[in-house]
Amino acid sequence: MANIPVDKFLDYVRRSTIVEEETLQQSLDALRVQRGGNLPEDAADVAQYLIDQKLITRWHADKLLDRKYRGFFLGKYKLLGHLGTGGMSSVYLAEHQLMHRLRAVKVLPKTRVNDSSYLARFRLEAQTTASLDHPNIVRAYDVDNEGDNHYIVMEYICGKDLQSIVKDQHPLPLDLVCNYIAQAAEGLNYAHEEGLVHRDVKPANLLVDERGTVKILDLGLALMKDDEQASLTIAHNENVLGTADYLAPEQAVNSHNVDLRADIYGLGSTMYFALTGHPPFPEGSLAQRIAAHQTRMPEDVRKERTDCPRDLADICVKMMQKKPGQRYQTMREVAEALEDWLLTHGHQFDSALAKSAKSRHGSGKEVGSSAGKTGGSSKGGKAAGAVSAGRSGKSNRPPGTKRAADDTASNQIRVETIKGPSRNAPAVGPEKIEIRIGGDPPSAKPAVAAAAGVPVAKPIGATTARAKMPGGRSGEEDSTKRFVFDSDAPSGSSHKGISSAVPSLSGKRGKGGMNPLMLAVGGGIAALLVIVVAVGIVMSGALNGGGGGGGPPKKTKEKQLPKPGVRDTSLVVPVEVRPVYAYK
Repeated sequence: MANIPVDKFLDYVRRSTIVEEETLQQSLDALRVQRGGNLPEDAADVAQYLIDQKLITRWHADKLLDRKYRGFFLGKYKLLGHLGTGGMSSVYLAEHQLMHRLRAVKVLPKTRVNDSSYLARFRLEAQTTASLDHPNIVRAYDVDNEGDNHYIVMEYICGKDLQSIVKDQHPLPLDLVCNYIAQAAEGLNYAHEEGLVHRDVKPANLLVDERGTVKILDLGLALMKDDEQASLTIAHNENVLGTADYLAPEQAVNSHNVDLRADIYGLGSTMYFALTGHPPFPEGSLAQRIAAHQTRMPEDVRKERTDCPRDLADICVKMMQKKPGQRYQTMREVAEALEDWLLTHGHQFDSALAKSAKSRHGSGKEVGSSAGKTGGSSKGGKAAGAVSAGRSGKSNRPPGTKRAADDTASNQIRVETIKGPSRNAPAVGPEKIEIRIGGDPPSAKPAVAAAAGVPVAKPIGATTARAKMPGGRSGEEDSTKRFVFDSDAPSGSSHKGISSAVPSLSGKRGKGGMNPLMLAVGGGIAALLVIVVAVGIVMSGALNGGGGGGGPPKKTKEKQLPKPGVRDTSLVVPVEVRPVYAYK
């Protein structure tokens, strides 16, 4: 910064018209009185005095001391400072000259004006942002240009983006991370329902204000459902858009052929960053990081965050599945999963919509998390006002307790996303083996209801009928006599587990403490074995010529058996194998 004389500095202040002449003169007279009738000899001291009087900002002073006095006004707004610069624009803090309201003004660089792709996308951002009205999305108020200066006037948020927060405060508390991600999911869900896909979800685009409310920024890469707008990237041959560290696998192939699930992957990668302090794949070149997102899962979150429970890590894993069909299918599902996790683990949450209602009605103290922030999620419909805030507050369950449904859901997630045959091979989903029972079945064949973790038969087919079972109990019997056994059950399951897992069918125990149901099953198995042995003896005699007579053996119709090495498709149906990328 160049040293300039005081009179030259004041001349630049007057030329800039930042301060009205009358106000400037009154302030300088007061300064002369304080210093015995003379101004300071250093221009920096005069600049600091004007800053203290709130006549100029530090950004103004730096520019003026550097002999730059133009460019402090844009339309109806006076620029007060530089907030940041992105890949496509620069953002300034501005004040409306008449209403004195603070706004964020996003300016397209003059070097980009002649680039039709950037200018069209800049206008698209203004249109899409202005069409959205949700407390978790930054609002746009105006779009205009002054010559070659194109700009968007947006809501000013006094806060920091999530990337800066994690950099300064890592590690963040787990409940605070869940609140931030749940709020972002709410805002993105609203945008998705309005037909918009963000395509650039990342920590730098999530701004957190002083009250802990998350605001989604930068819709410059948004994909609209409207065909004309959606074809913008195609027209300019821009197939890959987004940020490499948070890019969904399918988006790296073709950015204009993605849906809302690409945003779910980006938000999952953002959650991974908030938990660990770094992107999922921090090492390697740009191409190597993009390839990693397409081919492998990142390191387990719990290796770096030992305080992170498995059920929370499971949520992050499911959001980052490589195949879109294996992720959560909507942002509403993501928000509800995080909200339920907060309640299950005894934390508080307060969605941005609930905060808005509180501020409008002047309600009392704000509900906050352990870090003094607020956030969370709430369920609702398409419109922003339809999202209910009635669920916000403390859980009625004691801290640390879980519902049975939570445990069951958590275990199901772990089976699908955690367990696998080896570290390098993808895990396989539950196999379904169909067995057809031939012959005329007994009048009452028991069917035990499926229980979690126990391999039991589940009837499938067109109809089911109630059948009386031994001991007066009733069960369901399928008219097609076809049952499906779930083979995805933990090893070590026993008949005792079946009895205890299905109390509704256990009934009273018979003599000797045996369960009548177990006696019936055992008797059926014994009878079946006797029949099999008898049939074997009869067939053996028939094949060897039958009984005593000296004549030629009587020809009998032999049962056609499967040839060696040929699979009998009448007894076994194909098994569906679904690869799942997951931690081991």
